Amino acid sequence: MFSNKAVKATLFGSLLVLAGLMPLQASAACEFVSTKDGSPLPIKIAEDDTPEAKEFLTTCVNPYTKLYVADPEQAKKGKRKFGYYSCTQCHGGNAGGQTGPSIIDDRWQYAKHDTDKGLFETIAGGTNMGMMGWHKQVTNNPEMVPTDDILKIIGWLRASYQGSGDKPWLK
Repeated sequence: MFSNKAVKATLFGSLLVLAGLMPLQASAACEFVSTKDGSPLPIKIAEDDTPEAKEFLTTCVNPYTKLYVADPEQAKKGKRKFGYYSCTQCHGGNAGGQTGPSIIDDRWQYAKHDTDKGLFETIAGGTNMGMMGWHKQVTNNPEMVPTDDILKIIGWLRASYQGSGDKPWLK
């Protein structure tokens, strides 16, 4: 038979679901969408992902952003990745723009870039404006960029931000 505690726990959980305070089915990961067309981006937690990448893929919160904004020395790791993956070819050495737009000012190409999730989706899956997808799962190319490196780049971009106004990625 059921114990009194088990019955109470089941009833309490049911009440939370009915009240909308607890989802009926737990969400195990963020749902990423393409900047190109809004279709799902097939990015899942991989065996070789770092704990930080796994955290982001579960919560949509980039653990490097606040760390890099607070510590410019740590942020240099993201800048090195930015150069290593040749982001500098289009966005310039300091991400201020070249043939591609600046990605450190407040003139976003896409409104969703005010979140790390949105910026991740654009870097990972590319755009209709000439930027290819860079994530190794999206391109099906293991030589492309892993989740953790994209997150480090985003952390550095946020630490290098030169725009005005709110910084929603720090909330």
